[in-house]
Amino acid sequence: MARKLPTDCLNEIFEYLEDDKFTLHSCLLVNHLWCEISVRILWRNILNFKFHSKRSFKVEFSILSTLIACLPDESKKHLYDNKVFISTPTSKPLLFNYVSFCKALSIFGINRMIDNSLSSKDKSCLVANEIIKMFANQISSLKKLTYHNYCFDSYNNNYCISNITFPHFSGARDLLELCCNSNLSSDFFYQLSQICRNLQSISIDFNDNSVSNELKELISLQNNLKHLTLSAFDGSWADIIPAVSKHSRTITKLNFYGSNSNSTFSFISLFSNLQELIISFFDAVDFENFKKLQYVNFPKLQILKIPYERPKLEYIIKFLEINGKTLKKLYIGESDKYLGLSIAKFCPNLKSLFIILKNDELDILKTVLINCQYLESIKIWYGKDYFIDYLPEKEIFETIAKYSPNNFCELKIFNYANSVISSDDLESFFIRWEKRIPKKLLSLIIIVNEGDNYYDNISSKILEVIEKYEDLGTVKFLTKSNDKEIKEEEEDYYYY
Repeated sequence: MARKLPTDCLNEIFEYLEDDKFTLHSCLLVNHLWCEISVRILWRNILNFKFHSKRSFKVEFSILSTLIACLPDESKKHLYDNKVFISTPTSKPLLFNYVSFCKALSIFGINRMIDNSLSSKDKSCLVANEIIKMFANQISSLKKLTYHNYCFDSYNNNYCISNITFPHFSGARDLLELCCNSNLSSDFFYQLSQICRNLQSISIDFNDNSVSNELKELISLQNNLKHLTLSAFDGSWADIIPAVSKHSRTITKLNFYGSNSNSTFSFISLFSNLQELIISFFDAVDFENFKKLQYVNFPKLQILKIPYERPKLEYIIKFLEINGKTLKKLYIGESDKYLGLSIAKFCPNLKSLFIILKNDELDILKTVLINCQYLESIKIWYGKDYFIDYLPEKEIFETIAKYSPNNFCELKIFNYANSVISSDDLESFFIRWEKRIPKKLLSLIIIVNEGDNYYDNISSKILEVIEKYEDLGTVKFLTKSNDKEIKEEEEDYYYY
């Protein structure tokens, strides 16, 4: 007779599958216990899926209909009396109290999901309020809250959600992560400030230049704030700098997004324990703030990402001269020959690097690989766009095979143009890689634009070579959408 694994063992195993929704869904039909464990994990952050994908509208409606079935009878009657009719998955009692499993709540995501099912904005707000009230009453321990008071209609036009009421939410006392607008109701921020004192991550989108005292108080009262994200495309975060600065010793990660030149970030110099800094600005004028920052020493800084506009060349080079030795990961979205040479000179301990190199800068790639002996991963562009010729594929592979350090194991290539490498050249690279000592499996990741299919643009001989060396254990070949890469690496400001 086969023995069953104890429930606590199954729970631990299933936790490793949290990001593998396909496998979790396959466990739903095994037995009741497996189903319950899988459902608990799947519903923990139920809106954590890709919007606008082919299946997203079907997934959205399935979630919404289940939420409607979970509503108390009083709420169902309220919707019925207001002629709101949304079908439910079954007329029978539900197997689980799905809402109680939720640990993350997105007001933005709920509104988006409802708006895709109902044409009336008044009815959408009515449904949203009943669902939010249900979450507030049934979630005993909320860990993440995303609350933005605007949404997008079917034409992707931005509109304000003004009729949402956020109820008393005792389960928010355990909140660890908050993502919100700066111009939400002051009552909302006051309510949170009375029960939430252990937020570890706060992300704020600034819609204007005014910030309520209640938001400042909420920030000030936190005991162990570690991560802070500020986004200002239409406003400024200047008013909250004093409140944020109180946490200069505990904050280890700062993210800045914007295009508003009034949004200073020179106060970063106060954060002596900073380990990760992301600056995503789309206007070079903002980087005048970097003039003073270039001289500041951050002794614990390990990750620096500047995916779009970068500071003046002399500013960033001086910054790397002072802080480069501690960096483990560097992500720079603009190319420059002297920047590449500075990275090789001042950042010897890098493990991961994204750098854009032009067609005549192969020697810089070689220099980086020789000088950065701890490098494990590099991301490079190849091909050409309308203005720039990037490094050719063949030369990239040859240089990686010859000069990459012993720990190197991941090559990411952004597929800016169709592949032109021959099957013989690719096989030559794999053969050289196979002979390396010590041997390491190479992850070769081709990044493509959304909608592009890498396999449509390469020959059958190339595929045969890839399959041959995958079978030999030489290479692990993957393709990845650029949207997914941006979300993972550049940590763009997502609301869901």
